[in-house]
Amino acid sequence: MAREPSREPSREEPAARRPEPRDPFADPGYADLKAEIIARTGHQYYADKDGLLFDRLRRRFRAAGMADATAYRALLAQGQDGASEWAALEAEITIGETFFFRYAEQFEALRETILPGLIAARGPEQSLKVWSAGCSTGAEAYSVAILLREILGESLPEWHVAITGTDISVAALATARAAHYGRWALRTMPAEARNLYFRRLPAEPGAAREGGYALRPEFRRMVRFERQNLLALIDGTAPARFAEFDLILCRNVLIYFSAETVAGIVRALGRRLRPGGWLLIGHAEPNPAFADWLTPVNLPGTVAYRRLDEAAPSPPDRLPPPPAPAPPVFPAIVPPPPLPPRPPADPPPPPEEEAPVALPVQVGPDPRGEVPPPEEVLARVRSLADAGETAEAWRGARAALQAGQRDPRLLLYEGLLGLGLGREAEAERSLRGALYLDPGFVMAHYHLGLLLAALGRPGPARRALDNAARLSEALAPDAVLPEGDGATAREIAASARLASARIGARTR
Repeated sequence: MAREPSREPSREEPAARRPEPRDPFADPGYADLKAEIIARTGHQYYADKDGLLFDRLRRRFRAAGMADATAYRALLAQGQDGASEWAALEAEITIGETFFFRYAEQFEALRETILPGLIAARGPEQSLKVWSAGCSTGAEAYSVAILLREILGESLPEWHVAITGTDISVAALATARAAHYGRWALRTMPAEARNLYFRRLPAEPGAAREGGYALRPEFRRMVRFERQNLLALIDGTAPARFAEFDLILCRNVLIYFSAETVAGIVRALGRRLRPGGWLLIGHAEPNPAFADWLTPVNLPGTVAYRRLDEAAPSPPDRLPPPPAPAPPVFPAIVPPPPLPPRPPADPPPPPEEEAPVALPVQVGPDPRGEVPPPEEVLARVRSLADAGETAEAWRGARAALQAGQRDPRLLLYEGLLGLGLGREAEAERSLRGALYLDPGFVMAHYHLGLLLAALGRPGPARRALDNAARLSEALAPDAVLPEGDGATAREIAASARLASARIGARTR
């Protein structure tokens, strides 16, 4: 692989020890590389996020042994080596957080309205065709498979159910096909659901991460995955078989694209729906302009879309009987109890065998004595968590906090990641710490409530959920909540009230 000799690190100063520039435009080749990436991927999302893009590019520079953007851009143009690196780069810049049953309101709509209606309508032919577009590591597609298997029950073998997941990232698709996940991806599932849908994997000897969970084969074989770019819907290169879908999910993908590209994708998705079909997009992605091409349908807690020539449907006269046991639809997030009267004590240091280890990022002071800004640390912690490196992400969050980062968002992630590692007591302290720093942090209230419910403390759990609902209801209904995975104040308020009511019903 050719490299530019003038850019090679000297023997006296290895590249790994040089302080890396934080200003993207200090690299003369960055602007041209950024333009090429946006043109190829359509990811206009990075047009005004140079710090985030450059941070992800630097990881690829290091991995490929390239010193700067100019050398890296030359590598991308090198035939097969360039094609392989493009695949790695696309995975780096598109990896997004995903977990099972994300956005409880949409899965409630799928279970209660959309899927039963489709099953009733398609009963004569006993065929369903589903597309999870931008499926990332497969949690969304498999969540739909779980719901369909539970709803159809013993009649499933009589149906032809085709679920296809597509993504631009080769690495994400490899994870999806393996169907092995860490607890971070299953973090909203109660233990009984994890045991029902997954089998526990043993940790490998000497491994730095927990063993994780393997999706059971009966759900895994319902889904197939392939690499596709949504831009193919616009340039006409999408395969002809991508048509006549009963259900399309394209959630949290449109945020990457420009308004013009989004319009083209949404129009194309609408044309690929069968009569009576449905389209679901992300909570933060609806646009009034979509009504020019699709019919919006208001469902409890969410908006779905149908073809423009179809009105909102009436409920089917006869729905299939409810599954036994009914699959839980897990709220994406949950609230906590009353705020602590005084600052919580710092959590004790982890056991010696789990002492904080160096992240592949700088979390403490750099050689110039500077601590990286919280946004940089948060982005790296999220990236590790999304990749399934729960333990490493947790240690990184702790290391950043111990280095002086007193940011409530970092405490939120320390708590959520600690919960994924079975550290419930420490997770509670972290979430309460986030609320001490920011008493109005809705998502910390929400997650604390979920944790307390799981710990069998219904009274405090309901108070926490009520806090989350009350704070959400004081905001503009369409306000997107910080660290809420795109959920709006209206959606979290409804989810918190629903979760609190269910806890109350179980304790009567």
